[in-house]
Amino acid sequence: QVQLVESGGGLVQAGGSLRLSCAASGRTFITYSMGWFRQAPGKEREFVAALRWSTSSTYYADSMKGRFTISRDNAKSTMYLQMNSLKPEDTAVYYCAARPTGWSADVSGYRYWGQGTQVTVSS
Repeated sequence: QVQLVESGGGLVQAGGSLRLSCAASGRTFITYSMGWFRQAPGKEREFVAALRWSTSSTYYADSMKGRFTISRDNAKSTMYLQMNSLKPEDTAVYYCAARPTGWSADVSGYRYWGQGTQVTVSS
């Protein structure tokens, strides 16, 4: 069974930065893809970014390119999301997710989910 635990959320002013972490455990992730999603109040969960664990190939939602960076530390089995130039509209609960195959931007394509971490950006 895969366990995912997010951390690093919090309250930040617009223009600030945060780095989210997702600690993964339960198996070897070499064949997995992992992603970050977010859900704002009253909105559907949306894709933020993903990476292929074995190659570190990365993929981003168009609106996140240039501000957000996804990465992973294989030795720590941890994935990160560096978020810069944050805006109030980035306020949401951020989730990490994992799937045993290639990456996807589709929420339904991920089998494992963390509990989420709140990010609040004040104006």
